[in-house]
Amino acid sequence: MQKAIETGEKDTSVQHPRDPLHGIKLTMIMDELLAYYGWDELGKRIPIRCFTMNPSISSSLKFLRKTPWAREKVEALYLAYKAGTAAKAGVGWSPSDG
Repeated sequence: MQKAIETGEKDTSVQHPRDPLHGIKLTMIMDELLAYYGWDELGKRIPIRCFTMNPSISSSLKFLRKTPWAREKVEALYLAYKAGTAAKAGVGWSPSDG
């Protein structure tokens, strides 16, 4: 950390305990949820048109960035998914694990 102060670099190792999604981009969230659930199941769990009618990553990201309530639902599903997959594997998970 001393080197970071001397060179003016940001220390990116600091965790934000109140924001479990800090440092996780929406693109990463969508990629993981799609790989696990697919569009059909994602549309059933969060019934929004960008998941159910001609879904695409780009249209979904555009909609989620403009619509806070929908993004909150996706983020909540992601946190539940991460907690569930960690529980199934018998290990603890924290958002810093990515």
